[in-house]
Amino acid sequence: MTDAVDAAVDQAGSAGSAETPAYAPWSGHVPAPEHRTPVTTYRLQLGEDLTFADAKALVPYLADLGVTDLYLSPILTAAPGSTHGYDVVDHRRVSAVMGGREQLEALAAEADAHGMGVVVDIVPNHMAVPTPGWHNLPLWSVLREGPDSPYAAWFDLSLDEPILMPVLGKRIGAVLADDELTLEQMVVPGQEDLGEQWVLRYYDHAFPVAQGTEALPMHVLVERQHYRLAYWKVGDEEINYRRFFDVGTLAAIRVEEPDVFAGSHGLILELMRDGVISALRVDHPDGLADPGGYLTQLAEATGGAWIAAEKILAPDESLPTSWPVAGTTGYDAAWRIDQLQVDPAGAAHLGALMQEIAGDAPVDYHRIVEEAKREVIAGSLAAEVDRLARILDSLTSQDVRLRDHTLRDLRACVVELLVAADQYRVYVVPGTPPGPETAAVLQADAERARQRLEPDQGETLDLVVAILLGEPVGSEGLSESPERTEAIIRFQQVCGAVTAKGVEDTAFYRWTHLTSLTEVGGNPAGFALSADEAHAWADRVQNTWPDTMVTSTTHDTKRGEDVRARLDVLASYAEEWSNLIHRLRAMTAQVRPLDLDGRSENLLWQTLWGTWAPDSDDPMTPERLSAYLIKASREQKIWTTWTAPDLAREQALTDYATHLLTSEEVSAELEAFAALTARSVRAAILAGKALALTWMGVSDIYQGSETTRTSLVDPDNRRAVDYTGPLGLINALERLDTGAAPRSLDEDKLFLTSRLARLRAARPHTFVGPRSGYRTIPVTTSFAFAYARLLDEIPDVVVIVRRLSRRLEQLGGWREESIVLPEGTWEHVLRTGTVEGGSQPLAEVVGDDAVVVLARADSPDSQTDSDHAAQEQEVTR
Repeated sequence: MTDAVDAAVDQAGSAGSAETPAYAPWSGHVPAPEHRTPVTTYRLQLGEDLTFADAKALVPYLADLGVTDLYLSPILTAAPGSTHGYDVVDHRRVSAVMGGREQLEALAAEADAHGMGVVVDIVPNHMAVPTPGWHNLPLWSVLREGPDSPYAAWFDLSLDEPILMPVLGKRIGAVLADDELTLEQMVVPGQEDLGEQWVLRYYDHAFPVAQGTEALPMHVLVERQHYRLAYWKVGDEEINYRRFFDVGTLAAIRVEEPDVFAGSHGLILELMRDGVISALRVDHPDGLADPGGYLTQLAEATGGAWIAAEKILAPDESLPTSWPVAGTTGYDAAWRIDQLQVDPAGAAHLGALMQEIAGDAPVDYHRIVEEAKREVIAGSLAAEVDRLARILDSLTSQDVRLRDHTLRDLRACVVELLVAADQYRVYVVPGTPPGPETAAVLQADAERARQRLEPDQGETLDLVVAILLGEPVGSEGLSESPERTEAIIRFQQVCGAVTAKGVEDTAFYRWTHLTSLTEVGGNPAGFALSADEAHAWADRVQNTWPDTMVTSTTHDTKRGEDVRARLDVLASYAEEWSNLIHRLRAMTAQVRPLDLDGRSENLLWQTLWGTWAPDSDDPMTPERLSAYLIKASREQKIWTTWTAPDLAREQALTDYATHLLTSEEVSAELEAFAALTARSVRAAILAGKALALTWMGVSDIYQGSETTRTSLVDPDNRRAVDYTGPLGLINALERLDTGAAPRSLDEDKLFLTSRLARLRAARPHTFVGPRSGYRTIPVTTSFAFAYARLLDEIPDVVVIVRRLSRRLEQLGGWREESIVLPEGTWEHVLRTGTVEGGSQPLAEVVGDDAVVVLARADSPDSQTDSDHAAQEQEVTR
């Protein structure tokens, strides 16, 4: 072991150990008593353009807004040029690009001075495969020393064969023939104490050279390494390390190994012990071998800190109650907030328009999902599926009772199970009998899969399911086989990857019925959601996960909350929208590309409307719209792809989009539609934000979303926010706080956000923690969605939001509809005045407002502005 690697291992190990937690073990869905519970978080996307010092300067504004906790994107050292931080290369160091540990601590100190905590996003599933390779020294060590590396157990790969590095622009034979590989000696950054090393160069790429091979002829030297340089197209078929989905530049690590957990979490745990960090958000736990085991280990290592897991749940799926976390990061709430504002009556008109333009009938959503899954199984994830089938084949070949199940049949069963799965994964721990719900999910998948298999393959399917559930099969010794353990784990990991790439990153770009519903964690097949369904779901979640997170926009959402709200409204104006699109298509027929793909076109029209805000502070631009359309079309994988882009057709599409965005004729038509829908759009935007801030648990405000934004999928949603300019958020909030009336929808939303965030800060126990609760408030109409947030089972805050405003107006408004408020005197939060409890007319309580929030006048949880800052720090720790 080299001195440099020794030092790295020592430094990682000294910061924390999986076997010796720094805190007493704790498990539960609320933090341990000594830990802080966030109330309202504000997500900041850090990087070169938003450093720790920049974030520190924003703390006073965020405190004024009502935020109780900063919520930071990953803070550890990432690959060169990273724009998001999820491509970590060094777990031992805070990002120097962001300002390093000193500036992080200064940010935390400033937050603490304002009574705020710090939540940090961590990435346990993978590390980057960077360019040059030495930026990831653990991976560099494995590439250089193979099985002898002290980091040999870090990465999820087998060292029985060379590690595939598919980075070459052409096949290896041509690269060698053209002398494109060069050998040089250099001091490797981070390993200066080792002096000069031999390094193999391929343009910007750099790879270590195994000791003693540097004098060999180049073609022999290449063959003698612990890695295999290969043409980039080889990756999808022959990759032999687990990736983050199908991203070859993100290599999975085995965080389930104690040394890997200690090395990859040491600094984070140290920062928590030092009080710099108070809570954690865990990225993509479904990629891990044992998510529940990892989260238990993390909860114990932190002594029961507040932890949110980025778990994508199917509509009827619940977070495993055995997980010692506060809950999810909020996607399960986000899509329900949207679908509450979707009019089910618009489904047919929008479906007919989609069929006319894109050629998809509304009933075919599940077919599109199936097609997309099969494509990624045959394409970008083929290597993972083949590897799983070979594991099963090797396992069954060892037993005379099982060896007649062929590799072909085993692979066919695996494929059909993956296609049939309607959840990201099940949770089976090798050696532990699965619960009945887990077994039922996999058995239901198997019954759907059986319909697509040959009759003779039914027995093989039953065998595969039994293996994956850990049930007795074959000879007694088979149950202890390491290959069986690997098969159980690999299937669950591959299932998550196929679902993510097939559904969210493919089918969601193909299904254009109503694109606001094709959101991360969403349920496009459901279209609209009733008030009763939403209340029932909220009540269930509140009872089990009172500190879960609710969000409406994230760094991963395909459209920001305001874009989705504008799109939601289309269901209420479906006939008018259809007529508008027919007029726009006719007036732009001469400039519309003849070979324009129908799905891309329907997506374009909806995107144009969803981002239509020419008079706002965040107007859409041709450059942003073009970049989005290219990304979306490549994700569709129909007529252009990332690996084989059709540049000419892409240019034609973006030229057409630019024409639509800049045409005065088109603008006039869209402005008329905007005027028609203005009241509904305003109501949907404000209602959605109010729900995100009051429905349940910890509320998250994504950077800039306190006003309206036209954000699309990343990197567009990571654009800079204007905080300090003349028209920036700081000045706007100061103006509103002087008593000035909002002058625009932007300021309406900022006013609502600040007042509700401040309400949360003043009454934290009403919104988070075991004293909080949820209760449906009776109303006589489905157009009002009303609930109370409880404090010790007593209603303390009442929220009423308007639903489906257009339908309500068509019926003549509230008329005689009423609401039954809890007894007592209630103060308006968003305007002046009080309301008495009991049955009250909605026309008087709500009137023309999109949102009404009432706070109990004599609440024991309320705090005055003067003592809030001091008391809030106390009650949330």
